[in-house]
Amino acid sequence: MTAETRIKPVVRWSLGHALPRTALRAAARRGDLQARLFVSASSATTAELAPVFDGIRAHGPLFKSQFVYATASHATVKEVLTGNNFRSGVGVAGGGLLARLTEWSASDLLHPMAPPSLLATEPPDHTRYRKLVTRVFTVRAVENLRARTEQVAHELLDQLDPAGPVDLASTYCGLLPVTVIAEILGVPPHERQHMLELGSAAAPSLDMGLPWRQFRAVEAALEAFDSWLARHLDHLRENPGDNLLSKLIAAREDGVGLTDAELRATAGLVLAAGFETTVNLLGNGIALLHDHPDQLEALKGEPDAWPNAVDEILRVDPPVLLTARTCVRDTEVSGTRVPEGAVVTTILAGANRDPAVFDDPARFDVGRENAREHLSFSAGRHYCLGAALARMEGEVGLRVLFDRFPGLRLLPGARRRATRILRGYEYLPALPHK
Repeated sequence: MTAETRIKPVVRWSLGHALPRTALRAAARRGDLQARLFVSASSATTAELAPVFDGIRAHGPLFKSQFVYATASHATVKEVLTGNNFRSGVGVAGGGLLARLTEWSASDLLHPMAPPSLLATEPPDHTRYRKLVTRVFTVRAVENLRARTEQVAHELLDQLDPAGPVDLASTYCGLLPVTVIAEILGVPPHERQHMLELGSAAAPSLDMGLPWRQFRAVEAALEAFDSWLARHLDHLRENPGDNLLSKLIAAREDGVGLTDAELRATAGLVLAAGFETTVNLLGNGIALLHDHPDQLEALKGEPDAWPNAVDEILRVDPPVLLTARTCVRDTEVSGTRVPEGAVVTTILAGANRDPAVFDDPARFDVGRENAREHLSFSAGRHYCLGAALARMEGEVGLRVLFDRFPGLRLLPGARRRATRILRGYEYLPALPHK
């Protein structure tokens, strides 16, 4: 290993994690609301973060913190996410030392927030990638998966000891979506647990401010995931089947297919996004319905009410806290001038609790008429590809669980994930009484 190879990770960590964490912690001590959100997010529930959302919103639709702009306003979040004056992600602007160091130390690893990932590309590349993938996530295609999803849910619940205790996070919330997405993508059964473990280990890659040891573990997980994915794609090239990845390998748009890097980035994102957010949706939904028995009672015998209940769960405790956009040209947002290169943090969980849109926003109400107006799946061209799939899996997974175990009782000791961006349960002990 050369000196440069050893130094680059240290520089990446310093620029992307150590320095921002130090600066944000100092700003939080001075009362900066955006910094307080960063510091609190890894240990606080979404409900506990609500006062920070309210404080940011009280400063107006677009709040200028010490480092970035931030918004918890539903209208402003939507304006930024759908506008053409912003691109996804965060970068170091200009040609100064920080920009040069960032470019020099960049990793060759595929990263969910680096091109050619769908999360980090813009038209025309984004349009081409998305068009090739969208067909498998149409409402009709997802509905065709409903019966299989219900079958998987029952098979997983058959394996639970009704006398318990069981960890629903690992035995159900994780395995249901990973089984479905693995079948969609042609991943054989014996590799699915390994895929789930790699995805979970790589989940903090969306966060900023990681400790050195965790940063190295995440990069190792990304490297392992990339190697596994490359082998899986090679296998499908030689043994194509009726699955999305086989179709992506063969797909052409105007005679042009995906390059190897584009294919791996797109496939990796679909794999990860196909279960990460749904794992959180299921766990958050179980906890909310358990803690609000009146709302669970309202759903009994009302299968048509479950889709709206899933949207209310997504609104109250979304799987993703926030996302960021960079301004590409001087513009105005909600009456505030935003210069080129400025970063705007759109707080999805805050927009979902905007009293201008949702009456009594802290109240969990599965019958809320406008629950579907939440922004948990983002908006605009980066609207979540798997939204229809996540909604269907959430609806089926929660309904089947509570139908099978109406006396389900959560036990003390539940543990939330320590990640800031992805929001859910790492450990959810329960007694699944019938």
